[in-house]
Amino acid sequence: MSLFKARDWWSAVLGEGEEFDQGCLCVGDVDNSGSGHDKVVVGSYMGMLRIFSPHASKSSEEVPADAQLLEVQLQNAIIQVELGKFVSCSDLLHLAVLHPRKLSVFSISGTAGNVEHGDQYQLKLVYEHNLQRTACSMTHGTFGGVSGHHSLCVQSMDGMLMFFEQESYSFGRFLPGFLLPGPLVYNPRTDSFLTVSSARQLESYKYETLAVATEAETRQDQDLSVNSGGKRLTPDWVFVLGEQALEVCVPSFSHSSSFIFILGERNLYCLRDNGQIHFMKKLEFNPSCFLPYASVRDGTTNLLLCNHTNMLLVYQDVTLKWAAQLPFVPVATRLANFPELKGVVTSLSSDGHLLCSYMGTDPSFFSTPKVDAREADYEQVEAEMKRLQKLIREATRTQGGIAAADSLTGYQTRLGMPIVTHELISQVLANSVIQTSKLTVSIQPPLAVTQDQFILEPMGFFSCSGVPKILQSTFTLPLALVCVPSSPAKTTKFKITLDTNQAPVQLSSIFSGNAHQYTDGNSLAFQFLPGPKVTLLASKTSQRYRIQSDSFEDMWLVAKELVRRFDQYFSKLGVKDFKKSFSGPLPLQEYFLSVDHHFQLRVSAKQYQDLLSEQAVQFRAIQRRLLTRFKDKTPAPLQNLDTLLDTTYNQVMALADAAEENHTQLEEAFVRLRGSTQLLVLLLSLSQGLTPEQTAILEATLLPLLQDTPQLGWEESCDAAVSHLLRTCLSRSPKDQATSLAHTGAQILGLPRDTDRLKRHISLLCDRIAKGGRLTLASEANVQVPQMDMPEMCVSVGRVLCVILSSCLCFVCVAFSEFSSSMIEITWQKRICLFTNVEI
Repeated sequence: MSLFKARDWWSAVLGEGEEFDQGCLCVGDVDNSGSGHDKVVVGSYMGMLRIFSPHASKSSEEVPADAQLLEVQLQNAIIQVELGKFVSCSDLLHLAVLHPRKLSVFSISGTAGNVEHGDQYQLKLVYEHNLQRTACSMTHGTFGGVSGHHSLCVQSMDGMLMFFEQESYSFGRFLPGFLLPGPLVYNPRTDSFLTVSSARQLESYKYETLAVATEAETRQDQDLSVNSGGKRLTPDWVFVLGEQALEVCVPSFSHSSSFIFILGERNLYCLRDNGQIHFMKKLEFNPSCFLPYASVRDGTTNLLLCNHTNMLLVYQDVTLKWAAQLPFVPVATRLANFPELKGVVTSLSSDGHLLCSYMGTDPSFFSTPKVDAREADYEQVEAEMKRLQKLIREATRTQGGIAAADSLTGYQTRLGMPIVTHELISQVLANSVIQTSKLTVSIQPPLAVTQDQFILEPMGFFSCSGVPKILQSTFTLPLALVCVPSSPAKTTKFKITLDTNQAPVQLSSIFSGNAHQYTDGNSLAFQFLPGPKVTLLASKTSQRYRIQSDSFEDMWLVAKELVRRFDQYFSKLGVKDFKKSFSGPLPLQEYFLSVDHHFQLRVSAKQYQDLLSEQAVQFRAIQRRLLTRFKDKTPAPLQNLDTLLDTTYNQVMALADAAEENHTQLEEAFVRLRGSTQLLVLLLSLSQGLTPEQTAILEATLLPLLQDTPQLGWEESCDAAVSHLLRTCLSRSPKDQATSLAHTGAQILGLPRDTDRLKRHISLLCDRIAKGGRLTLASEANVQVPQMDMPEMCVSVGRVLCVILSSCLCFVCVAFSEFSSSMIEITWQKRICLFTNVEI
């Protein structure tokens, strides 16, 4: 076997005399098994739909029986198959099949088999759209920026784009100057559609432009005037190719997130999202298909490129890295992950040869033989035991500091990320003894710890009242616990700008360490572990700093960290008059999107609870009737009560699963809402120059809860707190304040009907603060708030030392049985081992 031949891993020959083309192949978890393993879906022009789950096979003569999951003969020819979230009431993947005059969406479900024949798979039609025009191709995506579900766009042979939002038809638009159909692809980053026209040029049309264009049902309608109810359709930008394109692809992996790839008849093009060329490669052969995929090197892209000489070529940008021989000319190629092998190249020929292959030499299956067992050295084991016991005793004497570090790093270890270590040493100076001390670590979601409580050894006896006392301290976890440095993003959805009164400072001097390789001094980005990216930009001529991201709530952590590091930086330089501010409009509309999303999930949770109660009542009633029938000595016919019982049970289980999924989404939504609220509080405090005490009042008002409960939620709690401030310290006059307080009665908190009242109150709160309103906890706005120094705060009822810092909020509480009112000193000694052992 030649070294440069693609290694056959699994292959099959599909039918006889059938034809296949570019859109007849797709891979993915079509049956929603949740295992992360792909299946291969193939459709033919003869209307045959097949689904395979490939595995290693020695013979390529015929398809193994257990590899083919489904084979169905449809009534019409299959032009294209795609996988996506095409059903509005479900988050599962469904299969969209494009016929010449019909668009069908199917669900694939599997039933576990009880015998050696294996599992059984069924194809069920969910909905279909009858097309008035002959279809050519289709594409799908989150049109209009709607997340969570996919819409479909079908291109007809006469140049009409037909848009479908799941089960409903949206609108249709004709492409201007259309002659013959070309490749069509959706770019989710710019919410636009890319196609190659008959003029041999790449054209980009924004979804918003298509939506507001002139409505037309025939191609002649495009000549109508603008007064007919819309705008004339024109492309946003055009790039002249000079040749016909075979395929257009928009990759979705991170480091090539702004590139568009076009495979021409003689050239390979790479463009940016704005239509500017990045590079072009002249080809010395006739290509048949290609596929861009992620590269291990940042800033580059790997491409699989097949040609008509049966070659599979691997390029890194314009450099050829590998070449392998294929047994046929592919018309489509994909990358798939299977249980036994990941990154498998799946290729399909025009006559039905399906091949799963890999490149490189044959893998080695050699396994190291077992070493002969040797007798244990008991003296060595005993010495090791003594050494470990000594380490345990030393760790116990440090009052739980090392144990706390282990608990903080366990979560990162389970994720497979580098360990972030914190050593926390707590020293308490008091003139009375301490006994039965406990260390508690409290982490707010989405972070977690493996152990949150540690019992420390007694430190003496005491003869006091025995009333337990609590000392609480808040400290900051490093930003690198949740994000890593990344390359800056140029185009984002949300932007905020902060101003300072000092000369411009390079970001590399503010954020040191591992971030240097990604910054030029004026730009820096942080990639959060779940995926979002936040970019920092510093002006070269002014004292302005921009924070931008596609995720509104994720900007809070970086903004808070930037403000904190600015304070530390200028404090070290001895600058005493340093000020930072925010002069732009408050992003209330973006903030209200998080509020509405959280509220809708709470409403859904209530609806699921009501439906579950109804179904449970029905289920118990059917059970009672069946039990009565079974106990009767002469039982009457069941009259399908058993069928009704099974159906009700299935409905209860489906509702329970949906309610559980909704609860998970609600927890995530509250975390995002909390981040959005923290960002709003930060911007409002910077724009109005609020004191730390006023900022603490504002934060407690907008974040009255750490988490939602079934009895009390954030919306009603926040509305009550905001309303109280509007009636008291932020009222228009002392007279209005006294009147409102006199007529205020007990308010019953519950889930509101909508969020209009809450959003109106929050807007009014921001407006009154902007007009000079002063936040205070006194009964009247003009009453001076009493100040307390640190010794008085220690003797106060709360006895709480609270240092509010940024980043991820983490509490370490040390609970004691008794301590006196003398001065208490707490010293935190921190050692941080971050990614590549450098602090950012």
